[in-house]
Amino acid sequence: MADRFSLKDHLFNPETLAALGAEFESGIAGFDTSAFLSACVPGLAERELMDRLDWIADCLEPHLNVGDFAVLADQLEAALPAPLDPELRDDDFGHFRHGVFGILTVRHGMDDPGRALEVLHAATKRFSMEFYIRPFINSHQELTLETLGRWAGDANYHVRRLVSEGTRTRLPWAKKIDLDPLVPLAFLDHLHADPARFVTRSVANHLNDVSKFDPDAVLARLDGWVKAGQQNPKELMWMRRHALRTLIKAGHPGAMEHLGYRPNPQVRGTVSVPGGEAKIGDALIFDVVLTGDAAENVILDYTLHLPKAGGGHSEKVFKFKDLKVQSDTSIELRKTHKLKANATTFTLHPGKAAIVITANGKPLDRAEFSLVI
Repeated sequence: MADRFSLKDHLFNPETLAALGAEFESGIAGFDTSAFLSACVPGLAERELMDRLDWIADCLEPHLNVGDFAVLADQLEAALPAPLDPELRDDDFGHFRHGVFGILTVRHGMDDPGRALEVLHAATKRFSMEFYIRPFINSHQELTLETLGRWAGDANYHVRRLVSEGTRTRLPWAKKIDLDPLVPLAFLDHLHADPARFVTRSVANHLNDVSKFDPDAVLARLDGWVKAGQQNPKELMWMRRHALRTLIKAGHPGAMEHLGYRPNPQVRGTVSVPGGEAKIGDALIFDVVLTGDAAENVILDYTLHLPKAGGGHSEKVFKFKDLKVQSDTSIELRKTHKLKANATTFTLHPGKAAIVITANGKPLDRAEFSLVI
C-alpha cells in the first residue's frame, strides 16, 4: 500500500525550508541559512502542521533583530519573495511557509501596530495574513478596522480578500476575534462588487458564517446588493447561492424564497437503493423518481444517516441537483456517492444506514440500506 499523503511533510520539509532560508539570506546581510536549517529541520518530525510554523519562527528569531521591531520590520519586508501574480483572479494561495512573516509580526509588533500592519499588508501579497490580522483586531480594534476599511479598496486583490477573510466570524483554524460579527458587513458592502472570484468567494463564505446565527441579516444584505446592481448578475447569483448554502440545506424558508424556490414545493419523490446495501470503500448507488404536481424550481438534496462506532447515527446533508419539475411529469435520476474507506475527516462503520431525499428542504422519502465491508 502506498504511503498516505502527509500535508505537513509536503508543506514543511528540508527543501521548503531551504527555499525560505534563501529568501531571508537574499534580503538580510549575514543571514546564515545553513545554521537555520541545522537547527530547524531536526525539529519538524515531532510537530504537527500549525506547530511547525511556530517552530520555524522560533528558529528564525536568533538570526533576526527581534529586540527592535523597527529593524525587524525592515528585515521581514526585505526577506519577502516576489508578490503573487496581481493579474490572476483566483486560487493563487502562495506558499504556506510564508505564514512565518505573520507569526513574527504578531510576536514582536503588537506595541507598534501601525508599522506591523504595514508588514502584514506587504506579506499578504505573498500568503494570506488572515490568521495574523486577528490579534490586531483584538488589541488595536479602532486602528485595525480603520486600516481594513482602506484596504477594501486596495489595488491588490489579495489585500482586498484579507479584509473579508480576516474578519470572518468562524474562520477555520483561526483564533476568535472580539468583534461584533455584524461590524465587518460594512466592508462586504464594498467587496461584494469585486471583480476577483478569490474575493467574492471569501465574501460569500463570510456571509455563510453569519447565516448560522443571524439569517435575517444575511438575507437583508443580499437583497440590498441585488437592488444596488453593482455586481455582475451571474456572479452575484453564484455568491447568493454560496452564501446561503447552509440555510438551503436546513430548508430555511427565507433563503429558499430569496433564490426563487418555494419552501413547500408541490412535488412527490421516492428513493431506493438497488440491492439494499453499499460497500465501504466502494459507493452507494441510489435512484430517485421526482414527480411534479405543479411547475416547480427544486433544490434536491439528500441526507445520509450513517452508523457510528458507539451506536447511533451521524447525519450529513449533500447536494444532489437543481432542476425544474413540470406538472404531471416524472424525472428519473441516479446518483453514485463514493464511500471512502480511509477518509481523513471521518470513518465509516458497517451497520444499518438510511438515506432521505429533500426538495427545497422538505423531506420526500427515506430508504434504509446496509453499510457493509
